[in-house]
Amino acid sequence: MTVGVLAEQANLERRVCLTPGGVGSLVRSGLSVVVETGAGVAAHFSDEDYRAFGARVVYDRDEVFGRCELVLKVSALRSADLLRVRSGTAVLAFHHLSATSRERVEGLMNRKVTLIGYEVLEDEKGDLPVLHAMSEIAGQLAVHVAARYLESQEGGRGVLLGGATGIPPAHVVILGSGVVGLWAARAAAGSRAQVTVMDSSLAALRRAEEALGRKVITEVAHPASINRAVAFADALIGAVLIRGERAPHLVTRDMVKSMKPGAVIVDVSIDQGGCVETSRPTSLHDPVFSESGITHYAVPNMSSAVARTASMALSHAALDFVNRLAQKGIEAGIQEHPGLAAGVYIHQGRLVSHSLARSLGMECEALEDRHPGRPPASRASG
Repeated sequence: MTVGVLAEQANLERRVCLTPGGVGSLVRSGLSVVVETGAGVAAHFSDEDYRAFGARVVYDRDEVFGRCELVLKVSALRSADLLRVRSGTAVLAFHHLSATSRERVEGLMNRKVTLIGYEVLEDEKGDLPVLHAMSEIAGQLAVHVAARYLESQEGGRGVLLGGATGIPPAHVVILGSGVVGLWAARAAAGSRAQVTVMDSSLAALRRAEEALGRKVITEVAHPASINRAVAFADALIGAVLIRGERAPHLVTRDMVKSMKPGAVIVDVSIDQGGCVETSRPTSLHDPVFSESGITHYAVPNMSSAVARTASMALSHAALDFVNRLAQKGIEAGIQEHPGLAAGVYIHQGRLVSHSLARSLGMECEALEDRHPGRPPASRASG
């Protein structure tokens, strides 16, 4: 099989889905890899780096789509690429279809392609290893971003996360104690901020305490407790994930209005629609906006700000899935690996994701119905 690596064209998407070392691993396994010129430049991987590891670098984007049965990219397909992709091609990317419209999903189905989302690929434990890799980075970045936009010159409250002698630290509230939440809490606590981690699951909060000790405060999340915590927050980090589904608005517009003037919201959940009612997607070029005197940062691809680190993490986490698909073939790879099957949104034009179908009110054809000999894929929530 020939695997294609596309250059990203989305606004300031600097990551690349496969590093030269990742390409080399596939080539050593007997696979052919085609890389679009400039795919790794923004992450400081040159075309020559890819050639040195056995890739064929091409200068025509159409050639990648024309030659490759499996196409890899970072961000979701753009409209121009939808016209290029051939029927039967599999595209592996961060599609985040739960945050898109029914009309777009129907348009993708009409192309008769297979779309596999990095964000819903599962390992043998039912965890999300590729999303986990990006979430570690996003959690750390969220605290860095919050600290920056609390500074006076950015219109913030002029508050230092760790305070100073005789001056109390900033109060950082984190909604969600998954991977993003834990890494954000660790970073914030390391800056000596006062940190409150909120989650609706007591078990998740216990895991947070086990990981972080008594450096952070944990609190059960419900509307009243969220309302109270948000009102006192200097920085609010939204780290809510419902696997494969749109994030719920746990922070309402009225809650945002109750926040301190100059406070900061970093809505990491914006990939899945955002957990703050007033959030809307921004970009690395124009990352913030102010509403009700509160700075909102809601960049879907925030890990692109550290493109080299993020590209290496993405390549490492996704490589086994890519290799399995390429070695076995798309159909057999999905049939034989429940974790790959869990990542399929659309298969040959058919909607097969139960969570996506439920979110959009659409009909779903289960993969296990099409392949009765294969055990059903895990659909665990988290």
